[in-house]
Formats: sequence, structure tokens, C-alpha cells
Amino acid sequence: MLAVVLEARNSPLVVVDDYSEPDANGGEVIEVTACGVCHSDLHVVEGDYPSPLPIVLGHEVTGTHPELGPVMVYAPWGCGRCQQCANGNEMICADATEAGLVVDGGYAERMGIADRAYLFPLGGLDPVASAPLACGGLTAYRAVQHGLDTLRRPGRRRALVIGAGGLGQFALRYLKLLTDADVYALDQAADKRNAAVAMGADGVFDADDELPPCDVVVDFVGRHATLAVAADVVARQGLVVVVGLFGGRIPFGLGVVPHEARFMSSIWGSRAQLTELLDLARREPSVIAPVQTVPLAEAQLAHDRLRAGDVQGRVVLLINQAHAN
Repeated sequence: MLAVVLEARNSPLVVVDDYSEPDANGGEVIEVTACGVCHSDLHVVEGDYPSPLPIVLGHEVTGTHPELGPVMVYAPWGCGRCQQCANGNEMICADATEAGLVVDGGYAERMGIADRAYLFPLGGLDPVASAPLACGGLTAYRAVQHGLDTLRRPGRRRALVIGAGGLGQFALRYLKLLTDADVYALDQAADKRNAAVAMGADGVFDADDELPPCDVVVDFVGRHATLAVAADVVARQGLVVVVGLFGGRIPFGLGVVPHEARFMSSIWGSRAQLTELLDLARREPSVIAPVQTVPLAEAQLAHDRLRAGDVQGRVVLLINQAHAN
């Protein structure tokens, strides 16, 4: 089968015409329809994740199952034995096996799935446009969910999204749909600020602007500078949620940050939250971000464009196009 393979760190992706067919091995096999290209894929290429090589990347996968029909893949497969898995939080299982990060993913015509429980019927959603919901959309959804109780307290509430790129734009949509808070975006790029305004942001800011106090801050960048901004603007008893992977740090201690403000990380999302998100997308089509499509064999081009910031919305690889219609 046709697959795109990462054979070595910091090297170009390789198109392989005769890659080994996936072995169900007690699980399932799907025909892949589309696969979103995510910054996590770039992190694997750059060696930031200890992924075994060679590997087929891709964890924002939609496809066709012979019995279930069009499906979306939930990619963080838990061990099934730990407390996190028992609580439905497989994405933070210490022994998780993430498709496209640890085992072969969706940059291929077919993909093996560990268990049918990780396949979610699309229920009428477009398999190409909805593919990024599997990671980008779900990750932003969980991050926003952490802050809903805070934003639903009585009185005027404010939320700030730091980084108005792909994930940040998902978060803006969710915050506007799920809360009555004033929603702001912070980004250095004018085009991303403009995109945030188009999505209904109540205000946009550059890095040098003065920001109002915010009850919830979601940082999709995670640099020292953005975390410092988050700590500076979060209100007392507010919440800072860090999603970005850029390794920032801030001082923490009594009196160093606003009183009783909470700081937490947020990882991917649960299977239950993916069900909620797909239901939300069916009710609210605005949840689905615009996508740009690239043929599977041109996956390296998609990586180059994403790395260069030359993507509006999300980029999706088209694999079995017959299944997309």
C-alpha cells in the first residue's frame, strides 16, 4: 500500500509504494480517507518526541470501516490497566500507545486500530473537513472545558486565548459558543488577529498591548514570554491552562501569582469529550475550521508549509478520495 514514512529524525518524509499492510492483531483495519497534519507531526520529525523509527505519522484520521462506515479515529490508546484509563483519561496514561506517534498512523492508505472502541462514527460530518477535530479540535475543546465553571460564575467574565493559530481558533469558537464571556485573542501576527476578529473575538491584542484582567487564560504557545503574560493578566481565583509545547517556565509561589489563581496543563482529550465534540460539530457547523487539502504523496510539502506558517486554518492530506464523497 502507499504510505508516507519518517525514516530518520530531521529528514524528509519518504513516499513508499509497497509499505506493509497493517495487521489487525485482534483490532480493526480501516481505509483511511483523510489525515490532518498537526504541529505534533513536526515535533516527531524534529526529535522532540521519542517516537520509534521508521514510523507512519498521522493522528488526525478519518476513514471507512467495513461495518461502521465513515469513522474518526481516537488516537491516544491507553494501556487499559492504570487509574487514568479507568477514569476515562487515556490521553494521560503513562503507557499510552498513540497512533502516529508510537505506532503507525494515518499517512497511509490503510491503518490498523487497536480496538473498535477507538472508532467514532462521523454521523454525516464531512470526513475531510472534520479530520482536524481528532487532535487540534479535541485538544482545544478539553482546554476550554477546564475553564467553563470559572467563566460561568455570576458577573462579567473574560477569557484570553494566547496564540490564535489552528488550536487557538478552535478555542475561540468554543468559548463564543459555550460561554457568555468576553473573549480576547493575543497574537503577534496581524493575519491571525484578523482571523480572530472574523470569528467574533471581542478584542485582539499584540504582545506590547495592555490587557485587561482575565478569568481564564488558555496559552497555546507555552513560551516563557506567553506564560509571563498569562500570570500577569489572570484574575484572582482565575485559571491559566497551558497547552503549548515550547517549554516556558514562570516563577510560582504565594504572592508571586494572583491569589488563588490556578495553573494547569491540558493534554489532548478523552473519548467522552470526542463524543461531545462531534455532537457539537453536528449542531454547530462553525466548529469545523476551514481546511486546505494536499495529496498524500505531497505530505512533505504540507509539512514545509505548516513549518513556514503558510497555512490558513488546517491542512489535511487526501488519501482515499473516493471515500470522501
